[in-house]
Amino acid sequence: MERIQNLKSNVWVDGEKVTDVTTHRAFQGVIKSQASLYDLQHDPTIKDIMTFKSPTTGNRIGTSFLRPLTKEDLEKRRKMVQYWAKTSAGMMGRSPDYMNTNLMALAAANSLLDAQGSLFAENLANFYEHAREHDLSFTHTFVTPQVNRSELYYESEERIVAARIVEKNADGIVIKGARLLATQGGITDEIIVSSSGLKMFDEPFAYFFSIPSNTDGLKFLCREPFSYRSSTWDHPLGARFEEMDAIVTFDSVLVPWERVFVVENVEVANTLYTESSYKPLVLHQVVSRQVEKTAFILGLAQAIVDTIAIGEYQHVREKIVEIIAFYESMKSLLLASEIHASFDKWGTMVPDLNPLAAAITLYPKQYPRLVEIVQLLGASGLVSIPTEKDFCSPIKEDVKQYMQAATCDAATRVKLFRLAWDATMSAFGSRQTLYERFFFGDPVRFVHGTYREYDRKEFVDDIYKFLEK
Repeated sequence: MERIQNLKSNVWVDGEKVTDVTTHRAFQGVIKSQASLYDLQHDPTIKDIMTFKSPTTGNRIGTSFLRPLTKEDLEKRRKMVQYWAKTSAGMMGRSPDYMNTNLMALAAANSLLDAQGSLFAENLANFYEHAREHDLSFTHTFVTPQVNRSELYYESEERIVAARIVEKNADGIVIKGARLLATQGGITDEIIVSSSGLKMFDEPFAYFFSIPSNTDGLKFLCREPFSYRSSTWDHPLGARFEEMDAIVTFDSVLVPWERVFVVENVEVANTLYTESSYKPLVLHQVVSRQVEKTAFILGLAQAIVDTIAIGEYQHVREKIVEIIAFYESMKSLLLASEIHASFDKWGTMVPDLNPLAAAITLYPKQYPRLVEIVQLLGASGLVSIPTEKDFCSPIKEDVKQYMQAATCDAATRVKLFRLAWDATMSAFGSRQTLYERFFFGDPVRFVHGTYREYDRKEFVDDIYKFLEK
């Protein structure tokens, strides 16, 4: 927390510059929650899961940076991710393990950068080691602003919006323009900026680099905070796990050459994410978190059923079993990816992409259904939610009398329903639904990618063999 506080990054919220992100209402909850994740790495009872020994120093470092070389390493990575995810009910999609995994996956295949010259591959390897040994935290931005989404749109060089390289000099490259969508922007050590690698780029838009969050000319323009109150009684999720999203602007930002990994190379920018093992390694982290989030929703839904005694109804049981079936499916797909893991050409043990691709295809469609089930089970109870102050006010006896439930007192019942409301209906909960819809990019584009990549020849051949019989 002191490290982030001392950065004094250029962060703006509601038209005002933030002087201290660790105490500002928009960030204080998530920063404390993030700090608690680092504390878990020092828990002696789970240190063998949360950390591993550095191959260069022998020091204990975070497992989220671990490059898997065995199936046991993949299992260890999963357990570590799920320890962290469980503390936030899976609601922190950009906890440090997400971008640490991104960086590890790309650094493991850094030879792909040799097409530009070995310097850039060396830069990435050195930076990964630096981040690993210092346990840095990252935000990132891979997306250009939504000015014009049509396929034939090309931006004018005279009126720059999307961040681009405007100059190269002896010190590095200069970036000007804006990028979306930096979750936890301004409250991490660094920001990784990259072309997505999913479409053709003009050379000025082909880049990949990392810079400190307080770099001169870098600014984070935040949306309205969804942590309206600091009370964890009233906002049990939003007050603790609200991850701010920010537009990032670059006002002629200088990126030193040693922090540049891709520069004006369209081919490398387009292949780095597809030819490396980036997708399966990162999806393994994502699905591990989503499994924990689904488990939380299952527990929440069943708690509602128990509290107001609606478990005898068939439609209620059907809804609970629907969640169970999805949870077990996600869990099985994740484990299948580890069972069928294999080495890539760089010697990294990589989980099987196919079950992970299936999981990430299902989740954006199924998560809104999980939210709907909680809303249907809670019904009017999700709007009959007095606040903490009501239980300490002159009307407290009325609240206690009329808000009680079949199996618990009024305070317990209201706290549970406020949790369900915050997960599914508040501004925080609504963002979670949108976030999961687009977590790994455009789901339609991802489906098209899976259609191209999934080898179905064996299945078609079996059909014709069957016909021959």
